[in-house]
Amino acid sequence: MVLFVRDDGKPALSPLIRPIEDGDWPQVWSFMNEIVRAQETFPYDPEMTAEAARDMWIEDPPGRTVVAVDSGRVVGTAKMGTNRPGPGSHVSTASFMVAPHARGRGVGTALCRYALDWARQRGYAGMQFNAVVETNTAAVGVYERLGFQVVGTVPGAFAHPTQGRVGLHVMYCDFGRT
Repeated sequence: MVLFVRDDGKPALSPLIRPIEDGDWPQVWSFMNEIVRAQETFPYDPEMTAEAARDMWIEDPPGRTVVAVDSGRVVGTAKMGTNRPGPGSHVSTASFMVAPHARGRGVGTALCRYALDWARQRGYAGMQFNAVVETNTAAVGVYERLGFQVVGTVPGAFAHPTQGRVGLHVMYCDFGRT
């Protein structure tokens, strides 16, 4: 385990981020299933099977799916690729999941930085997130610190299990290209 200091002065993990391998899926599914069933941060079907989740999460090239590993244990995952085909193909997108036991330790930030670097290296003009649950303030804060802005919110588009219908943010980070 490697520790570094977060922007707020608290210790954080600096996980190894690498492409996902077949043997990683059971660990990814264990926390992905928990996150999706909680219905608090992702608009995915809580009854999704491991097979359907794998088909949805693992990106085909030129996209990429990675895991964050600490001490041999998968603590997070990200997928990244083109947001939309055709006239929108110059904009990237990404999604992130962090194992509950690893939250608040910089794993999500490290994964987001990785995705931003990946997209910039491939010449994308920016990165767009299509559905960030507005009550997921930890994620929104990370994204804003890394240069994203909320460009719109769809009111009541997400049925949160305890807070009722809440908004879904569309967030964008412009890489300065036109």
